[in-house]
Amino acid sequence: MPRNVVSASLSVLLSVAVVSAAAQVSLPPNQVDHFKDTSMLVPPAGVKVAIIEWEDLECPACAHAFPFVHMAIDHYHIPLVRYDFLIPGHMWSREAALYARYLQDKVSPDVATEYRREVFASQYKLASKDDLNRFTQEFFAKRGKQMPFVVDPTGELQREINADDNLGNKLGLTETPTLVVVTPKGWIQVKDVSDLYQAIDQAEAMVGSGADEHRKTARK
Repeated sequence: MPRNVVSASLSVLLSVAVVSAAAQVSLPPNQVDHFKDTSMLVPPAGVKVAIIEWEDLECPACAHAFPFVHMAIDHYHIPLVRYDFLIPGHMWSREAALYARYLQDKVSPDVATEYRREVFASQYKLASKDDLNRFTQEFFAKRGKQMPFVVDPTGELQREINADDNLGNKLGLTETPTLVVVTPKGWIQVKDVSDLYQAIDQAEAMVGSGADEHRKTARK
């Protein structure tokens, strides 16, 4: 979903000039976004291939991409690095991101992922913050948990979301979802989620057979 992005500061623009140029390709071909600082497009330490995704919980395209992304990480046994990137004008996506962060930090990452999954599946009936609040109360109740009266009393979760948002602005995002398959040697932007498996196969070829061997071992 399109997002208006404020121009980067001069210091960020200058930093782009010194960012080393790794392999920068896309699937479908020749559709790489005009990113600014791509220094964050690397996998976690010790990982050969990973998916990085920026998403907004109120974005229909993100809802469409969600099952493809999670089938891919289950199939290939590679990590997903997920960031929130809030779309201006969305009525309840910030609150949904706060609830998801609360579940991730205070309950478990798996429950947080399930919350995101159910929010995406229920977008069509969430027309307001009140709708989201009722939906979230039901989500907590079904799992025998009490929804906190104040989700983020210290502002810690909001700071985490702001950090994600700032990282997206540093990259120069213009839409959600933004999906990138990353390796230590380069990255592949996935413009069509149906090409995700092909992008991962190319990324594994980029870094050699070690990624394949790791996947085979993980499947045993």
